[in-house]
Amino acid sequence: MSILDLPVLTHPLVTLEPLSHDHAPALAAAAAEGDLWRRAWYTSVPEPDAVGAEIDRRLGLHAEGTMAPWAIVAGGRAVGMTTYMHIEAEAPRLEIGSTWMAASAQGSGINPAIKLLMLERAFDELGCIAVEFRTHWHNRQSRDAIERLGAKLDGVLRSHQIYKGTLRDTVVYSIIAPEWPAVRRGLEARLDARAT
Repeated sequence: MSILDLPVLTHPLVTLEPLSHDHAPALAAAAAEGDLWRRAWYTSVPEPDAVGAEIDRRLGLHAEGTMAPWAIVAGGRAVGMTTYMHIEAEAPRLEIGSTWMAASAQGSGINPAIKLLMLERAFDELGCIAVEFRTHWHNRQSRDAIERLGAKLDGVLRSHQIYKGTLRDTVVYSIIAPEWPAVRRGLEARLDARAT
């Protein structure tokens, strides 16, 4: 089993499918919802017309062995994308990132469900020692969501990169293997509460 494998991962709220160009029309519509690609200046939502190029980029990184990309599918349509990235197969460790979802999918329980699926695969199947999350300092929504997962703050990489024409401070979080059982219980409890 390889970190680069792309199995279909399923939860009652969502399915993660290997990303393909078949998802492009629905993903373009998802990015266009509420002008998400324009409004979320601090994250990597592609412009609707650039979805095909973003799929090509992610599939190219998969072919190079540095990314495992999925489409987030809910209600029978693709509503976003997510990946394993910054893969260190020897450790093994990885980052869950480059995730975005349509405005209508946010706050629906889909995000904790996909994180549960991806963390289960990372820790239980792939034997990862750590899973990292990174986000823009100004992406308060993402930072709050990562903290609700139970990830711990590792630190802030100041002036880490130039992103969309401005200097980006990158906030780094992680979950390490001994923390995974408690994180899993927290995610399951959140999803159970939503189901009832």
